[in-house]
Amino acid sequence: MIEYFSHSRKQGVPLFSIIIPTWNNLTYLQTCIRSIRQNSTYNHQIVLHINEGMDGTAEWAKKEQIDYSYSAQNVGICLGCNAAYSLTKADYIVYMNDDMYACPDWDKYLYDAIKEYGKDDFYFSGTQIERYPRDNAFIVSGKDYGDSIQNFDEQRLLRDYSSLAVPDWNGASFPPSVMHRHFWNLIGGFSVEFSPGMYSDPDMSRKLWEVGVRNFRGIGKSLVYHFISKSVSRVSHNPGRKQFLKKWKMTANTFYTFYLDFYNTKQSSYIFPISLKLKLKLLSDRIRLHL
Repeated sequence: MIEYFSHSRKQGVPLFSIIIPTWNNLTYLQTCIRSIRQNSTYNHQIVLHINEGMDGTAEWAKKEQIDYSYSAQNVGICLGCNAAYSLTKADYIVYMNDDMYACPDWDKYLYDAIKEYGKDDFYFSGTQIERYPRDNAFIVSGKDYGDSIQNFDEQRLLRDYSSLAVPDWNGASFPPSVMHRHFWNLIGGFSVEFSPGMYSDPDMSRKLWEVGVRNFRGIGKSLVYHFISKSVSRVSHNPGRKQFLKKWKMTANTFYTFYLDFYNTKQSSYIFPISLKLKLKLLSDRIRLHL
């Protein structure tokens, strides 16, 4: 059973409605929301989905007059985000994790990209800063500003963040992500069959592709520091890899590589690659499906 709490306070019209699912992770959530309030250029609505809230999250959200949906049990990211969505007010819907710290002007650069594009059929992501070294264009890796709230070096991050920006990249799929509410409504938000959430990100992108979205762009100047999976390690995982393959008759890797051009380090206009390599990969995926 989902309960809903909306605070009727006077405020300006929000640019983004930022959905944040959370599960007994109050200290990280507080830091995340403080960073949004402190480092955003524009006025936004924050909407939580609180799973369990045994650590006092609901009481804190009421005190802070933050809109939220609530479930007494952990219903995961997919159902939680869909529940929180019903309380959103803005045209642009952002999904963010509760273990992220939003760097200054994170929202400005996302909105600049939205204005530059000028249409609603897009899916854009900010860029995560992570402490582990990884050879990925879509993550600023190997930048250690702490692995917990207790040793988070916020002041050093605020000194450094502007120098950490990277070129825009292809294949936006991960939070913080933004889409127009028209497209959230069209695809029905997150797919609850992927609860609690493994592979729900590529599934969201694949559904957007299915309804005609082709502009999946990562914004290299829109930065968040990611403490990395402070909730994922505590929950039983759904078999997301197999679910994605069964649903879409291809692996998530095939979708990222051949459709979203995810592993191309140069941001480019998308041209659908009808190629022998793709055909062979799809055949391999279908064989794997029946193994």
